[in-house]
Amino acid sequence: MASIIPVIFILVIVLGLMACGFLFVPKGPNQTTIRTAIMLTFASCYLMWMVTYMAQLHPLISKS
Repeated sequence: MASIIPVIFILVIVLGLMACGFLFVPKGPNQTTIRTAIMLTFASCYLMWMVTYMAQLHPLISKS
């Protein structure tokens, strides 16, 4: 039986990286744009990983 623990573990790591990206972006005229780009990148990568991982756990076409 597969476990949900890796999904939650990676989510916690990604949320930590997003928080670091939010807090440590240098001030400037493009601060909001850089923050948004970093957070969207991490969110997109996590979602792609999670969909791929879940598709391997629960395939649409199973062996007969």
